[in-house]
Amino acid sequence: MLTRLIAALMLTTVVSTPALAQDADAPIVTGANARETASALRLREALAYSNPLPRGAPTEDYPLVAWCDALVSGHVRLGESLPNAVAEDVELIRLGKLEAQDFRSALHAAEPRQSAATKAAALAAAESAAAMWTPVLAQEDPALRSQAFGLFFGLPGRCEHAARRIRENITTPPATPADVGLREATPAA
Repeated sequence: MLTRLIAALMLTTVVSTPALAQDADAPIVTGANARETASALRLREALAYSNPLPRGAPTEDYPLVAWCDALVSGHVRLGESLPNAVAEDVELIRLGKLEAQDFRSALHAAEPRQSAATKAAALAAAESAAAMWTPVLAQEDPALRSQAFGLFFGLPGRCEHAARRIRENITTPPATPADVGLREATPAA
């Protein structure tokens, strides 16, 4: 898996575009003045979809985005519950809010195209993810809440791709690593 990630990072290319003003509330753009190529995006998506999801995460895109939104929103609520958040925590909260807003906008854009069963699966996934934060948010000791806030390792990479796919009504299957020219590393004998 690490071999695929390193290969993907080495293969990722960007093209320069004129400098754009960065909105203070927008996500931080790394590789300033760069736009991701379609092939680089396809490569990242193939890698994201090839990695296993955490236990309990839905595999279908629409419910997954609802699950991701609930997870990041719970992390934001936990951060906001800290009495003396440091600057780094405040920034994580700000970025989490932006990420949750992106997920919600994708869900809103895709909702009219979803079946009742898919909407019910999304609601159940969101409730399940939100429930994971309940015992932590109920913790009265702010030091323990702070520790839990710092231990959240983030969301699966598939979340951002699933949000883009449902927003843009992409219904074709995501590329596989083989589709983008990657192959499984074979262990040395």
